[in-house]
Amino acid sequence: MPIQQSDVLYTAVATAENGRDGRVATDDGRLDVVVNPPVELGGSGTGTNPEQLFAAGYSACFQGALGVVARQENADITGSTVTAKVGIGKNDDGFGLIVEISATIPHLDEESARTLLKKAHEVCPYSKATRGNITVTLA
Repeated sequence: MPIQQSDVLYTAVATAENGRDGRVATDDGRLDVVVNPPVELGGSGTGTNPEQLFAAGYSACFQGALGVVARQENADITGSTVTAKVGIGKNDDGFGLIVEISATIPHLDEESARTLLKKAHEVCPYSKATRGNITVTLA
């Protein structure tokens, strides 16, 4: 269920200049980066790109969701990492994204780790936002 404006606890604000070949910065100045298309898309690849920024945000958010689920399940995720691979490619109406989420959870067996990943995928705000819009797989 979507949240209402009155439910908002925090709002991030970022402004882009010149789209994929320029600069993006947050209003508080904590993030200020040059963005350039990757070489694979015909760019210089000298700066970061929107897909890398999305992968960074998604992996961090998913790691947080994994922590919430782990606490509920009394599971030890100490030393865990989450990786998000965000691909961009052509589709019927231009371009689309595809995401693969993987995790390394040293203190859990593979089945327990997979169960936690599935539960985290249900509660992660990024997963909720992308559900039904792009393909997201758990690896």
